[in-house]
Amino acid sequence: MENRERSNGLTWINSEFATSMQFDAALAAQETFRRAEAELGADWDTAVELEDTFSSNAGSTAREAYEGLLALAARYPKAHSFQAFCIFITWQQVTEETIAHHFQTGLRLCETFLASPDGRHRADVEQITELYGSFRDGLGLDEEDEIQVEFRRDTPKGGD
Repeated sequence: MENRERSNGLTWINSEFATSMQFDAALAAQETFRRAEAELGADWDTAVELEDTFSSNAGSTAREAYEGLLALAARYPKAHSFQAFCIFITWQQVTEETIAHHFQTGLRLCETFLASPDGRHRADVEQITELYGSFRDGLGLDEEDEIQVEFRRDTPKGGD
């Protein structure tokens, strides 16, 4: 593991940092994207076009499509599956281009998603909670914040 100091003072860990995620973010992205069709209505075709560009390209072309997907998500704050999709593809961005900006974006998206988990798919909440920890780890933030503590305290365990 190699820590690097960024010019903005944030410490982040490069793409070789160890993670023990219990799911595949790319598969989760595919699943949540399929569910997002009903949430996006008339903008679904735009989302499909952007996702296709993002998935089949690299570099600046993929980055522009990614930014377009995030902009679309900002217009649909109650599109829970699409919001989850954007979090999962942000993790893909982290693995493709390990920079603090992507970790910060992922952290922000996770915090927004987890602030009110009602009405969201349980698997999405669990996976995004796990990703939240990975985004924090990537930024060198190892203390839990109030959202994560509250979420863990309120989450039913076992057969509850």
